[in-house]
Amino acid sequence: MSEQTAGASAGERAYNPRLELYKGFWKRFKKNKSALVGGIVVLFFILVAIFGPMLVSTDPNATDIANKLQPPSAEHWFGTDNYGRDIFARIIHGTGLTLIVGFVSVMIGGIIGVLFGIIAGYYGGKIDTVIMRLMDVLLAFPGILLALAIVSVLGGSIQNMIIAIGIFSVPAFARIVRGSTLSVRKLEYIDAMRALGASDFRIIFKHVLPNVLSPIIVQATLRIATAVLTAAGLSFLGLGAQPPTPEWGAMLSAGRSYMAESPHMILIPGIAIVLVVLAFNIFGDGLRDALDPKANK
Repeated sequence: MSEQTAGASAGERAYNPRLELYKGFWKRFKKNKSALVGGIVVLFFILVAIFGPMLVSTDPNATDIANKLQPPSAEHWFGTDNYGRDIFARIIHGTGLTLIVGFVSVMIGGIIGVLFGIIAGYYGGKIDTVIMRLMDVLLAFPGILLALAIVSVLGGSIQNMIIAIGIFSVPAFARIVRGSTLSVRKLEYIDAMRALGASDFRIIFKHVLPNVLSPIIVQATLRIATAVLTAAGLSFLGLGAQPPTPEWGAMLSAGRSYMAESPHMILIPGIAIVLVVLAFNIFGDGLRDALDPKANK
């Protein structure tokens, strides 16, 4: 009898709800083959951004006019641009810059948007009305136009581009978090915590926020793709990264004058942008399905 009791106790101790939650998530996620491929591509670009500059010794800004507009070859894998700069080296160094812009701008927009959304959803009333009308004003402008207006006021630079993309990302996070918070705040255990005297700060950040993390994670992943595309667009228009910074959008802008004679100048950075944006979108869709508690196991 004692051995059976000991075995049952060991089994109870071995059960880890959080571990089972992660296992369920992974089981659902790996069923989505396209999302798995998207995640691998995202991981690949992250590794390139971290280790690529250390493995490529060529200076991305080193000019060699004698070898300008060279097609892809054994010496220059992706060819050279109009200044003779190695496009492969510029793509590798530009990967880190592209991902930094995407991650940092989304982090800024996410932090501000989550705070606005969770406050609006938790308190409701006039606070909710004021915050959400402000978000509606921002949503009234197409994202790229809002970013263009902000960068035009602040000036063209990577830092201002990040700020602009972060600002236009705020409403998306705020609306999603507000909707999730409205559902969570009606749960009985939230009322119980309030009845026990827990402060609003404790309830919001210890009990409400952990329950709305899933949509935040999914939105952040999808938003990175939008941020990368917007950053490339701003740089293409000359309002983002300034020459000779190896930014993919700026590389596209520089190559548009040589489309006929040297199409590799726009094809290679264009393909890189498409791959990153597509990978994050597919990966985000997979996360959304895997994190859905109603998903079929």
